[in-house]
Amino acid sequence: MATYTPAEAAAISGFSLDTLRYYEREGILPPVARTAGGHRAFSDADLGTLGFLKCLRETGMPIERLRRYGELCRDDRTIPDRIALLEEHAAAVRRELNDLLAQQAKLDGKLEWYRGELERRGSEAGGPQTLPA
Repeated sequence: MATYTPAEAAAISGFSLDTLRYYEREGILPPVARTAGGHRAFSDADLGTLGFLKCLRETGMPIERLRRYGELCRDDRTIPDRIALLEEHAAAVRRELNDLLAQQAKLDGKLEWYRGELERRGSEAGGPQTLPA
């Protein structure tokens, strides 16, 4: 079984060493195994967990919800609760994505209008002209 130093785990996961310590201290990440010398030794499973935690953070899950997820993951009987928490987060991400897509459509519409206006003005005056903001 491969193990990774905290520095290697930080580099692979994209989290800082401080964040790894914080996540472990706060119960977001399960306790990491220790070497005989007392140093943390991250496993592939730990890196998998960190990868999913990174996904949750990057999709806007607050630390308090991450902490709750970490607590739930320590008890196999909480799978229905984990599903509920992740479904709620997925719904929030979906709403945010829909909002962003609507904003993207507005931007695309404005770009289309500006390009059409530039084309129209160019054909009227024999060349491109400056547009107002």
